Amino acid sequence: MFFEVSIYCFVCKYSSTDLVIFFSGTRIKTRKRNIAAPLDPAAFSDAVVQIYLDNAGDLELIAKSIESSELDFSRYGDTFFEASILYLLHGINGMSLLSPTYGSTFKAVSLLRNVSCVIFTGGRTQPGTTKPDEGERHTYSVIHCEPTREDILPSVFFIQKILRRRPFLIKYLENVMRRFLQSLELFEDNERKKLAIFTALTFSQKLSGLPPETVFQPLLKDNLVAKGLVLTFLTEFFKEFLVDNTLDDLIALLKRGKVEDKLLDFFPSSKRSPEAFSEHFTKEGLVPLVQYNEKKLFELKLAEMKSALTTQIAEEADVEEVIETVKHHVKESKLPDIEIVRLLWDVIMDAVQWSGKNQQQNANTALRQVKTWAKLLNSYCTSGKLELELIYKVQIQCYEDAKLMKLFPEIVRSLYDQDVLAEDTILHWFRKGTNPKGRQTFVKSLEPFVKWLEEAEEEE
Repeated sequence: MFFEVSIYCFVCKYSSTDLVIFFSGTRIKTRKRNIAAPLDPAAFSDAVVQIYLDNAGDLELIAKSIESSELDFSRYGDTFFEASILYLLHGINGMSLLSPTYGSTFKAVSLLRNVSCVIFTGGRTQPGTTKPDEGERHTYSVIHCEPTREDILPSVFFIQKILRRRPFLIKYLENVMRRFLQSLELFEDNERKKLAIFTALTFSQKLSGLPPETVFQPLLKDNLVAKGLVLTFLTEFFKEFLVDNTLDDLIALLKRGKVEDKLLDFFPSSKRSPEAFSEHFTKEGLVPLVQYNEKKLFELKLAEMKSALTTQIAEEADVEEVIETVKHHVKESKLPDIEIVRLLWDVIMDAVQWSGKNQQQNANTALRQVKTWAKLLNSYCTSGKLELELIYKVQIQCYEDAKLMKLFPEIVRSLYDQDVLAEDTILHWFRKGTNPKGRQTFVKSLEPFVKWLEEAEEEE
């Protein structure tokens, strides 16, 4: 009776399917999850190195072997470039920089120090230093080659070929480049020069898809900048890049890297000045870059001055106050007088609220503006040359702005009445002016005034 009740309760507790499984001894199969194979960068590195050795360093044959290999580049892209990029910067008959002995070193692939030192010094180094560690070493390292484009360029072509076959590897190239550049202090001067040449050639040869930000942004590390390592690296980079490219190409590259306006940030803080910039790059033979930077600084100073004067004139500040502002900027920026005169005219006329239809209103407004700020113009039009420059500026503005086309003679007459322009300057422009923009039209419109000046001169 006991067993009958027990069996009955057992049967009631489970379904018929469960009972069949229970009594038949069927094993329940669980779904197997995808089991990822553990990362083994050392084995991958050994395989890549073996390809180099099997092909005796011939980059064409190596590229073909890599293309036909079944190596998992999608998992070990970083390891591939760490074992290849700077490894390729040797130029010694195409021989490999690594021997199979050092495959185990890449077990610490995340530690850039170990990887880079094997590539550059021929073996492992002691932690935190560049001193050789125990173990066998080889003589095919980067430090044994000459840092020339002739040795390095074939390696750039090789990597380009690999990237064309496997475009997804570009992200791994970015990662490795970023890590090397953030660790410039681990390399010797000559080694940094080789890396700079390689980096310049990757852009000069338009290596597929490598973004400039990858190179320039990591260089803004304070400790690297303070030691002057970044400045030295960029100097070599600029010199190499400009061998095959123009300054405009370099500026475009800097813009894409978002550092065009941060070039001074690459200088140590004690040398972070326009004068130090000019001195350094002039000494390195990069005069066009110096000229570009000086022009850019000049335009920046003009913009700052124009902004300050525009605000004062819009607020109808006292003329003496505006003159003091101009003097301050001229002293600080050392701007040439001709540029000051041009800027003053632009600022004065930009403040005018022009009418779209009423020509007479425009004339009255322009003449009133000239009269109001004549003292400001007069304080800087201190020679015939500067007065002539002012006439040219008026001429160009009236030529380019249709609503001012007929106002040229009236503006010149007003400037004469306010003692901004001398009689001799106006006659010189009338007879020998060199700016062709609208000249015939303006000369004809100014004839009555010039005739009056000449008659007045004869009477005197």
